[in-house]
Amino acid sequence: MMGDVSNLGVVIDGWQNSRVLCIGDVMLDRFVYGSVTRISPEAPIPVLRVGRETLMLGGAGNVARNIGAIGAAVTFVSVIGDDAAGRKIAGLLADEPGVQPHLLTEPDRVTTEKTRFIAESHQLLRADLETTAAITPATEQALLDVCAARMAECGVVVLSDYGKGVLTPGLVRRLIALARQAGKPVVVDPKGRDFAHYRGAALVTPNRSELAAVTGMPVDGDDAAVAAARHLMAASGIERVLVTRSEDGMTLVDGDGTPDQIPATAREVFDVSGAGDTVVAVLSAGLAAGASLGDAARLANAAAGIVVGKVGTAVVHPEELRRELMDEQSGHDHAKVVSLAEAQVLIAGWRRAGLTVGFTNGCFDLLHPGHVSLLAQARGACDRLIVGLNSDASVSRLKGPERPVQNEVARATVLASLASVDLVLLFTEDTPLELIRAVRPDVLVKGADYTIDTVVGADVVQSYGGRVMLAGLVPEQSTTRLVQRMRVPPSRG
Repeated sequence: MMGDVSNLGVVIDGWQNSRVLCIGDVMLDRFVYGSVTRISPEAPIPVLRVGRETLMLGGAGNVARNIGAIGAAVTFVSVIGDDAAGRKIAGLLADEPGVQPHLLTEPDRVTTEKTRFIAESHQLLRADLETTAAITPATEQALLDVCAARMAECGVVVLSDYGKGVLTPGLVRRLIALARQAGKPVVVDPKGRDFAHYRGAALVTPNRSELAAVTGMPVDGDDAAVAAARHLMAASGIERVLVTRSEDGMTLVDGDGTPDQIPATAREVFDVSGAGDTVVAVLSAGLAAGASLGDAARLANAAAGIVVGKVGTAVVHPEELRRELMDEQSGHDHAKVVSLAEAQVLIAGWRRAGLTVGFTNGCFDLLHPGHVSLLAQARGACDRLIVGLNSDASVSRLKGPERPVQNEVARATVLASLASVDLVLLFTEDTPLELIRAVRPDVLVKGADYTIDTVVGADVVQSYGGRVMLAGLVPEQSTTRLVQRMRVPPSRG
């Protein structure tokens, strides 16, 4: 059974304390962007007028990049050649937050490079420069030694196999044995027609065509995909299988053969390149953070739905995932629930228009008339009101393990529906101090049960000429009182 949405925000919060060990084939993805206005006179092909190009990490490097982007840490181990593409990869990895790279160099090796030519969001052509030769025995042993030294600090081991020679069958077997000895689950993004060397892995994530190729069985339809996954598990000694099925979502088959069907998120698809990497990254980070396989798979499915709506080997950020989950639960577009970066762009536009910005914050668990009054007073003191909302993990630390009553998705949904609220920003810390410093509100609002001296961020706002406002309270209104009333049975007269 898939995990409830209420659990998923806690998993996202937990990423910041998790680390993944990722080993695999790294590549350099080159994107050449331009426009097409004519057909070549030399052949019936479009002429791309090049405007710009970008370089990104591909293959296993994109898995590592995605893990870092969602806020987890990753120890990344791979092999490059002594060439320009290898040096570019080393530079890109050094710039990625949360990524600790360990690159081994083979002087005679060609670093894989894929160049995609794109016009107006549509890919015209891909040109590959690559090698599929196996790494040398000496490099294989050096890679194993690095992994052995880093295994204990990681919660999950990922093998990202692109068939470019880093993950030789012998090395895969040794890595799985090493991980099992250390008590670490192994997640494999597989390649090829023989999965025997993945025996002992906790989970493999073939796509639909890979599952069909390795089993020789039909995979169209839910029942067929489940049957093929069960056959793969029995034949290859793999504990679980997650089949990615594009527009049909995902099929997760557990160790006892029980299937879960996870429907795809409806979204316009611009580019599927790298979507599988995103799935593996989010899935492994979720498991490393202590999530159930069902919860991790649901997050991975949501992340895949986001990334295919972008061009290139893109990444997903926690704020995007939170919003996706909110939309999924409520059926509404949470345009008001934004990341800090998005908020800062909007705030800059408001200020250019001469509008004042207000800020208030809280848990807003079980919204009651006191909350409504506070928000109305706050909105009356400014032109645009931003509400800082404690995440579920933050509320639990502040209020106790039985709170919040409503998860952050539900609380943000309710706040965003109010006309008095212009933006909702989730924060994971115990106080909104860093958020206040980033937003720099003109007006900071809290309830009159505070004094100005005890309002978090009051000194910050006053330092640049902003003001602090204490809103009047509605008597006898608090979430704590409501919770207590729900726990006390009514008296019988």
